[in-house]
Amino acid sequence: MRLSGLVTLMLVVCSCSATKEKTIFNGKNLEGWTPKIYHHVYGDNYANTFRVEDGLIKVRYDGYDQFRERYGHLFYKTPYSHFHLTLEYRFSGIWRKDAPSYTHLNSGVMFHSQDPATILKEQDWPISVEMQFLAEEKPGVPRPTGNMCSPGTDVVYQGQKSPKHCIDSRSKTYKPDEWVKAELIVYGDSLVQHLINGEVVLEYTKPTIGGGVVNGADPKIFIPGKPLTSGYIGLQSEGQEIDFRNIRIRDLSKKK
Repeated sequence: MRLSGLVTLMLVVCSCSATKEKTIFNGKNLEGWTPKIYHHVYGDNYANTFRVEDGLIKVRYDGYDQFRERYGHLFYKTPYSHFHLTLEYRFSGIWRKDAPSYTHLNSGVMFHSQDPATILKEQDWPISVEMQFLAEEKPGVPRPTGNMCSPGTDVVYQGQKSPKHCIDSRSKTYKPDEWVKAELIVYGDSLVQHLINGEVVLEYTKPTIGGGVVNGADPKIFIPGKPLTSGYIGLQSEGQEIDFRNIRIRDLSKKK
């Protein structure tokens, strides 16, 4: 997709004034990252769901007896507002057959999330925006990746508030076990871009708290209509095993 002149200008300006790119996963351990898993308190990495092996962050379920909707997220310690996030992912290992069917070859990265320390034990999803990752289920059937999903949030897409929980991107379909490069370019609540393997595949604006999907959130935090201008970044676990690597971020709000 060809970028508009305005967006191109924003990218040029930010790339000149922003701080250098920072690696936020050291390849050795989960330093700087903390899990929050449904039915468990913040910081409880139930059954070693998130682990580091072979220089990768891996989501694994070999310690689970039953899944019990234990949707999880591994949050980085620092909140961001204007940023360029880059990571690579691949689907590997098993899918929990006792997880909901929609979680098959499905994961993602959350951003503009509420402070994970405020996610209640029995809150199923963080109030956030998700860059959703999918892989091919049936040969020849399109299943784009780099989509947008909105747990507890709304976004403006093509000039109007979207009634959809998820918006498909324009990406091609990738097979399981294939490494895919995903990027998020976020300017507060003014513009969000999803890139897959270097191509812009989705754009939207004005994320706000609202919509449905999230259950059990603190009503003091769930304030419909409140703009989401910043928040935390989290890697998802929702029933499908997946690997992450080369996680880097450039803070676009800070000048040299």
